[in-house]
Amino acid sequence: MAGAVPFGRAWAWQQQLQGRLLADPLGPDGLLLLEHEPCYTLGRGASEAFLRFDPARPPAPLFRIDRGGEVTHHAPGQLVLYPVLNLQRHGADLHLYLRQLEAVVIDLLAELGLEGQRQEGLTGVWLEGRKLAAIGVGARRWISQHGLALNVDCDLAGFAPIVPCGIGDRPVGRLVDWLPSLTCSQLAPRLLVSFANRFGLRLRPPTAPERLLG
Repeated sequence: MAGAVPFGRAWAWQQQLQGRLLADPLGPDGLLLLEHEPCYTLGRGASEAFLRFDPARPPAPLFRIDRGGEVTHHAPGQLVLYPVLNLQRHGADLHLYLRQLEAVVIDLLAELGLEGQRQEGLTGVWLEGRKLAAIGVGARRWISQHGLALNVDCDLAGFAPIVPCGIGDRPVGRLVDWLPSLTCSQLAPRLLVSFANRFGLRLRPPTAPERLLG
């Protein structure tokens, strides 16, 4: 992780990784872990009613993408994990996959001495009533895209112009409100290990996406 990545670039990386697995379903799964430059994303069926700004004049770049869920915000200080998996090797069930992504965050929080929670009928992870992790996924022929975003030490002001995930009665939070010295660089390797443990994967040394996908 070396600096915030524009959303469009990371989306292109995901699409290329997905294309490789579509062409060779026996190939290795992939993970992208990064921070984004400030932006907003809308799921494929998301309602613009949850935007508190004119979509023609967004306060940061706005993207409609092929994931489930409503609008969310990305910014530096938020860890974004994009697993590109052949889900036929991991249960072939999108609802199970969402619950497993929640469990990755809950496991990580437990390591930090915090008790993450689910909310009945909703997707994501909360801590003491504040939403720390947003999750939205998509898949093509069981090859996944998108994933989870965990607020670590980001500026929460960027969430004010939206109704995050379409949920107006539950505020967002960030981990530094409980662990003031925590940074993304400290937490990133632990998030990767939590993911690998939950999905039974063996991590390989990281490869720069530009080299991997060039």
